[in-house]
Amino acid sequence: MKKQQTLTAYLLIGIGVFFLLQQLNIPILSNFYSWQTIIILIGLVLLIHSYVTKSYQNLFTGTVILGLGIHFYGIAYYSFWIDHWAMYLLIVGIAFIIRYLHTKEGIIPGLLLIVFAIIMLFSIQLPVWFNWIYIVLEYLERFWPVILIVLGLYLLKRKK
Repeated sequence: MKKQQTLTAYLLIGIGVFFLLQQLNIPILSNFYSWQTIIILIGLVLLIHSYVTKSYQNLFTGTVILGLGIHFYGIAYYSFWIDHWAMYLLIVGIAFIIRYLHTKEGIIPGLLLIVFAIIMLFSIQLPVWFNWIYIVLEYLERFWPVILIVLGLYLLKRKK
């Protein structure tokens, strides 16, 4: 119960600081008064709570939320930011790696997601012998809803 109260306390403090700074209207911080900043703040709160309480169940979620917030902020405010679907895979892969550093679980999915995301981010410049990736991606783009349904059914039916 105490750990849940600290999570709520950190969240209230963070949101309170956000709105206080917004009311103070400091010109140098004007770009940070956005919904993306609130997402970043929630991710930071989850990460801080995980590290302070040494309870790492929110580590993965906090990393994903923080990464998404940074990505959405980058898209909104920086013209050079990469707006590609593989960025989401990269964020999740990084979250797996960060979780692995404390729980020793998830290194393989993390590395696979990061490698795949990097390949897809630079897929325009792939050599000819990687053309099979485009064929696989074409099928994935066409059948991804069916793949999600089958994966969900598998997770429901598998024996633990």
